[in-house]
Amino acid sequence: MVILGFDPGLATLGYGVIETDGKGKPKMIDYGIISTPKEDDLSERLCLLEKGITEVINAFRPDEIAIEELFFAKNVKTGIAVAHARGVLILTAKKLCGKIFEYTPLQIKQALTGYGRAEKNQIQAMVQTFLGLKSIPKPDDAADALAVALTHAQTNKLGGLFSVKNAPGNYTLSGNGNIIRRKV
Repeated sequence: MVILGFDPGLATLGYGVIETDGKGKPKMIDYGIISTPKEDDLSERLCLLEKGITEVINAFRPDEIAIEELFFAKNVKTGIAVAHARGVLILTAKKLCGKIFEYTPLQIKQALTGYGRAEKNQIQAMVQTFLGLKSIPKPDDAADALAVALTHAQTNKLGGLFSVKNAPGNYTLSGNGNIIRRKV
């Protein structure tokens, strides 16, 4: 199974691609970032992210996509910008793959280290260990995306527990564009 992990961001969006064999052993396929120039306006940056995300998904044709959920406490302005980027990411992933799963930072830390308050360097060291890499992937956003993919590889045995449930086919648009829920 090919799993594509994403670490959302507006300036830098990390991605990591792994493949698991029949026994669940992960192998790193690729990782990298999609970056946007800070001098561009928000709409242009979001368009650049959508283009980059589309290229990555089309290049690797993942079976499933795992995305880190947002967590921010101090800088609301940064959090809102990342939320915009994450919205583009979720929409693009849903349209091109359909199978999306989300994990909180706590879940990622627990899945990789067994400890929900693990430090970033501990997570990165576990990514290196699990994937048998000679060094920790750089930049950090790409290593984080690989951590998200590894978390999904370890937890997908739990079925759709972490799936983004959009109930496909249960909503239709009326003639005026309003969403109407169909009775199932």
